[in-house]
Amino acid sequence: MNIIKQATYGKNSLNIHKREYLYRGFIQVEKVSLAHQLFNQTSYTSVIQRELVHRPEAAGVLLYDDEQQKFALIEQFRVGAMDDESSPWQLEIIAGVLDGDESPESCIRRESLEESGCEVDDLEHLFTFYPSAGACSELFHLYSAQVKLPKEGGIFGMPDEGENILLHLISYQDLATLLTNGRLRNAPVIMALQWLKQHIKTIKDV
Repeated sequence: MNIIKQATYGKNSLNIHKREYLYRGFIQVEKVSLAHQLFNQTSYTSVIQRELVHRPEAAGVLLYDDEQQKFALIEQFRVGAMDDESSPWQLEIIAGVLDGDESPESCIRRESLEESGCEVDDLEHLFTFYPSAGACSELFHLYSAQVKLPKEGGIFGMPDEGENILLHLISYQDLATLLTNGRLRNAPVIMALQWLKQHIKTIKDV
């Protein structure tokens, strides 16, 4: 089997014995009893128990402006990083959760206006991935978008939703430093800026 094209096993190689919710709010926590097939065997594991955190699908976008040679990141407090020795205020790309059956593209356009004031037209899909599949069901859709960035940053977000967001406009010249100085601490922003690094190289080589 070619693992580049296809996973070794599919959903039919998983037996779910029991599912029960431990908590149901904006996020849900579920206790799952299951068994799955073992590699190179016809037998299954014994029944194992896992806690699964359910979060809505999310989408994020890296806004960049080749004319200004700048890209946009936002900074905001994150409770998941409250014990971070450096800072709970994280640098991120613009992102949000999908509202009901909303598409990732619609979510991004809405969040971009709320968090940066920028209108997004054309979107380039980069990756769709599970940020933490070991314990969380969240699926994240990552995009990039060429936009006309404002001349300076500012404060954005929806105060009635507890948002207090600082928009940073960063020069392409500072990208290498940002990727190596330890300030970036979440996967979507690192992946997006790795893509931007290649994009900048491509336009320089043209």
